[in-house]
Parts: sequence; C-alpha cells; structure tokens
Amino acid sequence: MAGKGRRTGIEMRAMAWAARHPATVGAPVTVAASVAQFGPVTTGGVAAGLVAGGLGWARAHPESFERYGAARLRAGRRRWTCYVGPRWSAVAQACELVRDDRRTGAMLTPRVVRVKSPTPTIDQVTVKLLRGQSLRTWQDRQDELAAALNATALGITRIKPQVLVLTVVRADPFEETVAATPIPDECADVDLRAIELGETEYAQPWEEPLLGQSWLVSGASGTGKSGLLWNPLRAVGPLIRDGLVRVWMVDPKGGMETLRARELFHRWADHVEDTDEDEDKGLSYRGEAAMDVVEGFRDDMKTTQLAVGGQGKRKFVVSRETPLNVLMIDELAMLTALSSGATTRRLNQLLAEIMTQGRSTGYSVLAYLQEPTKDIVPIRDLFTRRISLRTTSASYVDMVLGDGARMRGALADEIRVGEEFAGIGFRVDDRSRNPIRVRAGLVTEDEIDELVRTCTPHADLGDSTVVAFARAS
Repeated sequence: MAGKGRRTGIEMRAMAWAARHPATVGAPVTVAASVAQFGPVTTGGVAAGLVAGGLGWARAHPESFERYGAARLRAGRRRWTCYVGPRWSAVAQACELVRDDRRTGAMLTPRVVRVKSPTPTIDQVTVKLLRGQSLRTWQDRQDELAAALNATALGITRIKPQVLVLTVVRADPFEETVAATPIPDECADVDLRAIELGETEYAQPWEEPLLGQSWLVSGASGTGKSGLLWNPLRAVGPLIRDGLVRVWMVDPKGGMETLRARELFHRWADHVEDTDEDEDKGLSYRGEAAMDVVEGFRDDMKTTQLAVGGQGKRKFVVSRETPLNVLMIDELAMLTALSSGATTRRLNQLLAEIMTQGRSTGYSVLAYLQEPTKDIVPIRDLFTRRISLRTTSASYVDMVLGDGARMRGALADEIRVGEEFAGIGFRVDDRSRNPIRVRAGLVTEDEIDELVRTCTPHADLGDSTVVAFARAS
C-alpha cells in the first residue's frame, strides 16, 4: 500500500479532463489539423467565413441567434473567465467550500460540471459537491458566495445527490423605468398576437399574444401588477373604442384600481362595502357581484359558440359582431379565498369552462393575484401565459412559471423591494423554456385618463353596461 497517499498522475488527470471537455480539446486539435493539411491561409479563410456568417446571422435573425448561438458562446466565455482553474478555486476557498485530502494533503475543490448562460445577465453553474458536503453547507455560505461571484442575486438548487445548480444573476438590466405602452392611432396598428407591455432584458419590446390566450400574473403587493393591467388596455385601445374588443372588469378591491376608467369597460363589478352589523353578508355580496359578471361572460361565450357554430365557421375572426372579449380579475384571491365555499367552487368552475372553451370564439381571462398556491387558484394550469413579478416565497416561482423555472434563472423572490423596481419580473420563453427578465411600462394616472379620454367605446356601438353595485349606506 505504498502508493496509498500519492495523487493520481498528472497525465491521467489531464486525460480525464479532456474526456469531460471534448469540445474544448477538439477545437484546437481541429485547427491544428487544418493548418497542417490545408495551410494557414485556407484555415484562416474558413475561420473568417464562419465569423462573418455568425455576424450575419446575428444581424438577420437575432432571436434565433440568441437562442442557439449567443447563449453557447456566452456560456463558453463565462466558463473560462469565471468558473475555471484558479478563479473558481479562489472563490471556493474564500467561502470555505474546500477541504484537504487527508491522504495526500492536496486541496480538494468542488468541480464545475457545466456552465449555461441563458441570458446576458444570468448564469447556471452545475457543481459536483465534495464528499461530506450538502445543500445546507452551500446555503449557509450563500451570501459569501454571491459576494465572491460579484452577483446581485444567487439561487442554489439541488438537482440530484451531490449535484447543485447555482443560478448567478450578474446584473440588473433595468436601470430606469420603462415608459407606458403608447396607444396606437388606428385599429390596423394593433396586433392581437403581439401586444406590447414593456421591455425585455435584451432591450427589445416585450410582447405577448392576447388573442386565444389567458394570462396569470403573480406578484406581491407593490410589485407593479397594475402595469400589466393598464398596458394591455393601452395596447388595444383603438379596438376597445371601435367595439372590436370588449373588456369585462372585476375589481373586488373596491374599485381602487379601476374606478376611474369604468366607462372603458363593457361590464364592471365593484363590491358592496362591508358593514359592522353584517360583515359576512357584505363579503358574500362581494362574491355575488363578481359572479354576475363572470357568469355573464360565460353565458355570452355560450351564445357566441351557438351563433358561430350555426354559421359553420371554424376560425374566429375579430369583428363588431364577434368581438374579442377579455375578462380581467384584479386580485383573484379575494374571490377564491375570501368568498364563501359555494361561491369559490362556482367561480373556479366558470373560469375553467371559459378557459377550456373560449379560445375558439375569442374569450380570454387575465387574472392577477399575490399568492399562486393551489388553495388560491386550483386552475392555474389552465392559464396559457404566466408572468411572475417579485414574490414573497421561492416556491411561488415554480408554481407560476413551471417546474425548474427558478433553477433556470427566474429568481423572482430575489427581486429587490421598492418603487424603483416595480414592474420587473420573469416570463418563460416558449421555445427554449428559459426565463427572460421583463419590465412592464409604468402607467401614470394621467396616462389612464388619456386612455379613457381617447378609447372609451362609441355610444352607437350598443349598450355598454357598467355593473356598479351600490355601496351599503
């Protein structure tokens, strides 16, 4: 056993490293072989052609380049500049995440297995732990590790025994607030498949489809959910004015958010003010007020289904006769958690019916809430578009955006608190499934008044009913 205390030979360690990094070894080998076979001029010409092709791809179709090319290039650069060799060893040593091998005396460092960089400001680092380390070991050093990596936020997730993923947020891409969505001049300027809500971390317009979709927006109090209520309305303003979009608004918070714009809505539900003598009754009336609007929305959908089916049409087309109907519920929890059990069950049943049948006839639901648990919103899986603003719990992120979203970079629970960070959140890219940071435009009271002034439906469009339930005296 004379060799028990000796380290593995350097050549064997080099071979093991090369086996784990075939692309890193293969690239220089390929270049060397090309130079030897075809000469430096030919090799240089091919390399220049590849670079020019990559630049052309990035300019011609930046979306696909970011998805398939830029993320890989960025990950390779980040690996070699931040997570390899002495740099990574220094980080692990500073955070007391190394240990000495008792047999050889060598310092053992947790091994970086993989680095991904899904966005310009987020890295996913997969780390193989040392024997004896656990998730708790790293969580206890989380603040120190974030500081050592120069990260603004850090998430640590265990994906299998002895393997963790570090989600490293390197910068905040939104240094300033984003302007409210401009109101288009004409109906032809509105694309219901891509309505503008704000800006992405790539400094591109943040657009979401409304036609045939239902949205779930989750965020704690003061996170800027109102921006995701008013910006969609501003984006489709001309369609509301001309009767091509009808908005059914339920505001169980007493109209605090939407009262000043109720002329804009086809139907609008307020609540009956609770009284000291009969508080429970007042709460029940609140549910009934919302139920009238939601049931009316469902009944209207059924009527449209019969009309469209009777005409033999298979594809929904927005028109005066068949407008796009949008049901907006500001703070869904006040109906599903604070109403009576019968009201809650009925509401969930109606919403499920609408979201499973309404797509083909132009009926969408936009719901806003603070807690996305199954107790609050048991039908959350029926929402086709989900957005998470700042949350109060790490578990809420995956509840809204899907399993693994937080590990892939959606650290919505780490978004800083304050008005200067309102509207910042995450959505998930449809194709790559990677989270993207977004920021909704800031809509002021003057801009809400502008929306009402310029986009209130014309009187000759028919009855535009406002369901304003009188307050208890």
